[in-house]
Amino acid sequence: MNVLVIHGPNLHLLGRRKPQLYGTATLARLNADIKKHAAGLGLKVRAFQANGEGEIIDLLTANAPWADALVINPAAYTHYSYAIRDAIEALELPSVEVHLTDISKREPFRRRSVIKPVCRAQFKGGGPASYFKALEFCASLKK
Repeated sequence: MNVLVIHGPNLHLLGRRKPQLYGTATLARLNADIKKHAAGLGLKVRAFQANGEGEIIDLLTANAPWADALVINPAAYTHYSYAIRDAIEALELPSVEVHLTDISKREPFRRRSVIKPVCRAQFKGGGPASYFKALEFCASLKK
């Protein structure tokens, strides 16, 4: 099973941006851990990070033919990007939304996800483990 992993805006700053909230691991470390965990589940991963809404949609569209499932951390786009939401819905990939932090316990504007309704699951608040749970969910789909 091929899993596309998309990291949204500012996730390239992991390890530097609010480490007390997002942790000290860099995006490179997170991607390495994701690929290792995925391999243990028999999954292949392509991981990308983009800051722009259009860039994310282009990555989704370009990689959808390869992918059997999507794991996406839309970051700030979670709360208002109907364009990303519509792209996920149109591609019809089994999709999982992830967040390093628990968005339901953050500032009021961060608590709403417009992405969640087009995803099969959402994992939040577990740091990198949120991604691992999403991969495990994807692996369960192939059974």
